[in-house]
Amino acid sequence: MEKSNILLYTVGYPILGVFLVLSGYLLSRFFSGKRLHRAKQKAKELIEKTERSVENTMKEAEIKSRDMLIHLREKFEKETQERREEISAAEKRILQKEENLDKRVDLLEKKEKDVEGRVNALHEKEEDIGKQKESLQKLVEEEKQRLQKISSMTSEEAKSLLLSRIDDEILGEKAGRIREMEEQLKEDADKKAKEIISAAIHRCASDHAGDTTISVVHLPSDEMKGRIIGREGRNIRAFEMATGVDIIIDDTPEAVTISGFDMMRREIAKISLERLIQDGRIHPGRIEEVVEKVKKEIDSKIKEEGEQAIFDLGIHTMHPELVKLVGRLKYRTSFGQNALRHSKEVASLMGIMASQLNFDFKTARRAGLLHDIGKVAGSEVEGPHAIIGAEIARKFGEAPEVVKAIECHHEETEMTIYGILVAAADAISAARPGARAETMETYIKRIETLENIATSFKGIDKAYALQAGREVRIMVRPNKVGDEASLVLARDIRKKIEGSMEYPGQIKVLVIRETRAVEYAK
Repeated sequence: MEKSNILLYTVGYPILGVFLVLSGYLLSRFFSGKRLHRAKQKAKELIEKTERSVENTMKEAEIKSRDMLIHLREKFEKETQERREEISAAEKRILQKEENLDKRVDLLEKKEKDVEGRVNALHEKEEDIGKQKESLQKLVEEEKQRLQKISSMTSEEAKSLLLSRIDDEILGEKAGRIREMEEQLKEDADKKAKEIISAAIHRCASDHAGDTTISVVHLPSDEMKGRIIGREGRNIRAFEMATGVDIIIDDTPEAVTISGFDMMRREIAKISLERLIQDGRIHPGRIEEVVEKVKKEIDSKIKEEGEQAIFDLGIHTMHPELVKLVGRLKYRTSFGQNALRHSKEVASLMGIMASQLNFDFKTARRAGLLHDIGKVAGSEVEGPHAIIGAEIARKFGEAPEVVKAIECHHEETEMTIYGILVAAADAISAARPGARAETMETYIKRIETLENIATSFKGIDKAYALQAGREVRIMVRPNKVGDEASLVLARDIRKKIEGSMEYPGQIKVLVIRETRAVEYAK
C-alpha cells in the first residue's frame, strides 16, 4: 500500500501534471486562435470601411474641386468680359476725344486765320485812323485860329467862359430839379407821406440791430450833454468826424447813444467819450488827441486778444502779424456772429474731430482759428475771403496743410482732409440756433457798399455811413476839392448811389470841406 502510494506520487502525479499543463496549453491555443481570428476579421472590416470612407472623401473632394474650378472659370470669364467691355468703352471715348480734338484743332486753325485777317485789317484801320487824326488835328488848329480871329478871344479866355457857363447850367439844373421835386411833392403828397413813414419805420432799430449797432455812454449829469455838443455843435461834429460814428443825444436822462455798424469804431468812440467826460476838457483839439490815443490802445488790445486766443487753444510760434489779425476778428461779425468767438469755436471742434480721426490736432486747431482771417482784410483786398486768408497765411509762413485748408474750406479749390474738417466745423458752429443773423450781415454789406461808393471819387479824405445807412458823411481834402467842386461831387455821388444800390427811403449825401490854418509860436 505504501509502495503503491509511493509509485502514485512518483509517477502518477507528474504525468497528471504534464497532462494538465498540456491540456491548458492546448485550450489556450484554441481560445487565442479564436480571438485572433475575430481580431483579424474586425481589422479587415475596419480597413474596408476606412478604404470606402477615403474613397468617398476623395470623390467628394474631386467633385468640389471640379465645381470650384468651374466657378472660378466662369468668374474669370465674366471679369475678362467686363474688362474687355471697359477697354472697348475707353477706346471709344479716346477715339471720340481724338475726333473732338481734331475738330477743335481745325476750328482753332480757322480762328487763327480769321484773327490774322482781322489783325491785318486793324493795322490798316489804325494807319487810316492815324492819318485821319493828323488831318483832324490840322483842322482843329485851323478852326481854333479862325475862332480866335472871329471872337477876338484866346483859348484860355474861351475855357474860362465855357466853365462859367457850365457852372451856371449846373446851378440852373439844381434849381430846376428842386422845383420839380416840390411840384412832385405837392402832386403826390399821399405817396410821399407813405414813403417817409416807411423810411422812419426802417430807421427804428429792432432789438437785435440795436444791440449790435449802438453803445450807450452814461453821463454824470444832463449838463454834460451841452458840453458834448459844444458851441454851435462844433464838439459833436469834431467827434463824429474823428471817430466815424453818429452821436445821438435825445431825452434819455444821463445817457448818450453811439450808433455805428463798425464795432471797432464804436468801441473807440465809446472809450474816447468816457475819457473826455472824465477829463472834463472837451474841445476839437482835445477830442482828436484822445481819439488817436485810444486808437493806439485798441491796437494793443487787439494784439492781446490774439495772444489770448492762441494761448487758450494751445497754439504756439505764430507770426505776430497773424496774431494781430486774429485779435481783429473780435471787432468783426459774420452774419451777426462774433468772428473771433466763431473762429475759436471752429478751432476747438477741429481739435476734437482731428483727435478722433488720428490726425494732427495742432495743425487742425491752427487751420480752424485762421480759417476766416481773410474777412479782416476783405475790405482792403478784392476776392473771396478764403483765398485772401490763404494768401495771408502763406505770406506769414504757415504750413502748407493749414494754407490749403483755409483756401478750400468753401470748396473754391480742390478739397483736402483738413479743408473738409474746417468746412464741417464751420457749418456746425454757424448752424446752431441763434448763431447767425442773415439780415445783420446784409445790412453791414449795404453800409460798406455805401462807404466804398463815396471813397471811389478823387479828393475824398474820409467817408462814414451814419444813421443806419440813411446818411453818408464825406470829408474832402480842401487843397484838392473847392467849394464849387463840393457841390458837383455831392451830385455825382448821389447819382452813383441811385444807379448802383437798392435801398428804402432816401440817403442824405453830406460833403464837408473844412480849411484849417495852424501856426506855432516859439
